[in-house]
Amino acid sequence: MKVALLLFFSLWIGNAAFTQALSSNEIKSLAEQQLPMAWTNLRALLSLPNDAHYPKDIEPNIVWLDSAFQSRDFRTQRLATSGEIPLLLAERQFSSSSKTVLIYLQADGQPVDPSRWKQTHPFTPVIKSQMEDGSWQEVDWEQLALGANYEDWRVFARSASDAKGPIIMFLAALDAMQQAGFAPNYNIKVIIDFEEELGSPNLPAAVKKHQEALAADMLIIYDGPPHISNQPTLKFGARGIATVTLTVYGPRVPQHSGHYGNYAPNPGFRLSHLLTSMKDERGRVTIPGFYDGIELDETTKEVLRQVPDDESAIQQKLGIAEADQVGETYQEALQYPSLNIRGLSSGWVAQRVRTIVPSTATAEIDIRLVMESDPERLVRLVREHIEQQGYHLVDSLPTDEERSTYSKIAFFRSQISYPAFRTKLDSEVGNWLSAALAHHFDEPPIKIRTTGGSVPIAPFVNTLGIPAVIVPTVNPDNNQHSPNENIRLGNLTRGIETYLAILAQPLP
Repeated sequence: MKVALLLFFSLWIGNAAFTQALSSNEIKSLAEQQLPMAWTNLRALLSLPNDAHYPKDIEPNIVWLDSAFQSRDFRTQRLATSGEIPLLLAERQFSSSSKTVLIYLQADGQPVDPSRWKQTHPFTPVIKSQMEDGSWQEVDWEQLALGANYEDWRVFARSASDAKGPIIMFLAALDAMQQAGFAPNYNIKVIIDFEEELGSPNLPAAVKKHQEALAADMLIIYDGPPHISNQPTLKFGARGIATVTLTVYGPRVPQHSGHYGNYAPNPGFRLSHLLTSMKDERGRVTIPGFYDGIELDETTKEVLRQVPDDESAIQQKLGIAEADQVGETYQEALQYPSLNIRGLSSGWVAQRVRTIVPSTATAEIDIRLVMESDPERLVRLVREHIEQQGYHLVDSLPTDEERSTYSKIAFFRSQISYPAFRTKLDSEVGNWLSAALAHHFDEPPIKIRTTGGSVPIAPFVNTLGIPAVIVPTVNPDNNQHSPNENIRLGNLTRGIETYLAILAQPLP
């Protein structure tokens, strides 16, 4: 009997040790108290230009973040890559436990076109409030204070949501944890990527080189928007990405369309025919074998049906009357590789338009990858399809001999940035994060099998051998990658709560 009672008592103590360190109300209160400093830090970090095409602009970001983590008792080090820009690793021992959680953050941003931003400059953050007519009115930063009706206000700046906002949320959550006087029962490593928007070209090799320093038991990615409903969400996978640059050649230089129209082949039309040969009117890729290997069984479809999508609302948000027919639903569409034209260029338009037969026409293409597809095979299928349309492919400007020999010439260049990843929904990291969010928000999070966007996580998963889950927090309508990117301040607050709830949730 004594042995049985002792065993029962030990199990009870063990289970009690894994309950949340904070109540939901305590999490909300602590997060709110961190808001003034979080707003200040957000404004400061967003003021630093962060286009990784300009490495000198990245250095102030590295310095700022290095200082931010050191001031919170993290040990930091720069991890060299084969490029000019390093990774930043911050780590802190919180527990004698052998368990370590690796957190991925991204600090670089997409290029900016200041002329298309409705503010002084994309790196001069401004607060705006939406008017009844849908327009946005600027709000002075001095009006931002606790007690104000700020939740629907937004901070507009490049990287506000993608992805400096999540960095500020995490720093604020660490401060709230310090204020509450508790520590997680696991250790934390934070890896910050400054080349994500370039496709993280140096990341795979760097992860292999520094795998001992990056060693962990699981990976959390603090990035991206939640489900379109803005409800708490976990994403268990992401598509990878490969890119293709395709240029079709016409006359050596642009020619007068009156003199040479009907005679000099127009590369714009030729490129158009080539691109339309790759997809049908339903939006499905027609290249044989492109979708090979993707089988959505009933179990998988049931997982996808659990996501509370409103197809009509999604289409209304996008401003389309009908979706492409790659899958029966939005979630199904994300389970297949995609072939997308991300940019087109030929001749001149608008005020610079002129009556010419262009000399070139270029398409920038991205291929979103899924777990079941071999990236090299998909790129090869696209290349072979172009050749089958009668094109001679070159990897530099065509020579005069090539121009006089081949009637159809195209430049083809491809790059595989990183593959897809996917973690089981009932994995240890998935169950732990689900428990943290369910405790705080009083309902289970939405669980998404694969998100459409790409994050460079596969190198960590494959090299370190650890599972990964994305915890998205920024507003879905944040205009990431576009002019007038923004973060809703209500989402900033909830993001702090989310990350604090995870810090307070013991890892079994």
